[in-house]
Amino acid sequence: MATFANDKIQLGFIGVAGRGSDLLQWFSKHDDVQVTAICDLYPAHRQCAIDFVGGTAKGYENFRDLLADDNVEAVIIATPPQWHAIMATEALQAGKDVYCEKPMSRFPGEGKLMADFAAKYNRVTQVGTQVHATENYRKCVDIVRSGVLGKITAVRNFCAMNDDSEGLGNPEDTAPLEGLDWNMWLGPAPETPFNIGRFRDGMHRYFADYVDSWLHELGPHIVDLPFWALDLPCPKRVVASGGRYATHSIADVPDTMDVIWEWDDMVMTWTLMQSSSFHFGVGSPGPGRKLGIVFHGEEGTLLANYGLCQVLDKKGNLVEGAEYPAVNLPSPGHEREFLNAIRSRDECSCSFRKHLSMHTALNLAHIAMKTNRKLQWSEETWEVVGDEEANRLCTPTYRAPWKLPTL
Repeated sequence: MATFANDKIQLGFIGVAGRGSDLLQWFSKHDDVQVTAICDLYPAHRQCAIDFVGGTAKGYENFRDLLADDNVEAVIIATPPQWHAIMATEALQAGKDVYCEKPMSRFPGEGKLMADFAAKYNRVTQVGTQVHATENYRKCVDIVRSGVLGKITAVRNFCAMNDDSEGLGNPEDTAPLEGLDWNMWLGPAPETPFNIGRFRDGMHRYFADYVDSWLHELGPHIVDLPFWALDLPCPKRVVASGGRYATHSIADVPDTMDVIWEWDDMVMTWTLMQSSSFHFGVGSPGPGRKLGIVFHGEEGTLLANYGLCQVLDKKGNLVEGAEYPAVNLPSPGHEREFLNAIRSRDECSCSFRKHLSMHTALNLAHIAMKTNRKLQWSEETWEVVGDEEANRLCTPTYRAPWKLPTL
């Protein structure tokens, strides 16, 4: 059992706008937490967060200065995703436990190194897939593992929405906001002029240099369910296609994307449509974002999303009132689980190790789309079989001077 100053877990936050602000609020609600340090490149965001915790946290502009702070025992990383692997591995190397927002990684080489670092330094990790902690997702896992659906032969994941990049529009490039080190914000990502569209309100998720696509943005929440329920390893084969066909903003992520992942006895798909909020028979019609997961079994089908869990029999009739054995204990909450694990040193349900196969599948989909061909993946050798170009894309090429640490 770990010991803590004043019996409080001392947290440092890296990135406190958008989701980082949410995480600051969620973690701060726990009585055994003390927010010791705040790091953000934009002074206004940094000061707002410091004020939120009563002015007691030390402010940092450079994340490495925060990692050198001995008063920080664990870090919460909520920066744009191009930073996740560098910050997480350096934090683990510095002896900090790490909660990292999704996507955990953008490249298979990043994810593998993050999991290896967590093991080497014996640190607690958790990926910010908060839906994993919900009662509904746990019920879905119970149903799949009960065997009532029979052998699962296919899983369909979809995300559809009426969304031309949330009103992002086409703002012009300008000088950076006062006090913002734009070069540092970009970090390992390609150099590009400052644009408020890339910076404001989490809009980085609409730019491929930082997130690649919505598969990295919402996919970790959605595809998490089948990987968890079926305890899936990395897929053996991956093919993907997509592009920008329907939206008109400055964004450059695909607004339409289809992926097929294959195992020896099962197939799984991902469908994204950013121009049409169709519900595919999962949930109810109407405006707004529609997402879902459909498990097709030999004996039945499970329709699921964040709040839906419906079983259909082999003839397509709704099954109601059935009880299924519980295989998962109730979650104390996603953030609380991380805090408990810091004390107990138990592994979290969404640790880097446990999330590695899913994030590798997401990462490979983007490589398949870039190469425009079907990839065959070897989990044993951690490489694309017989494809030098695809293998080069499995390890990121960062903008100098940034690079991943080595084991």
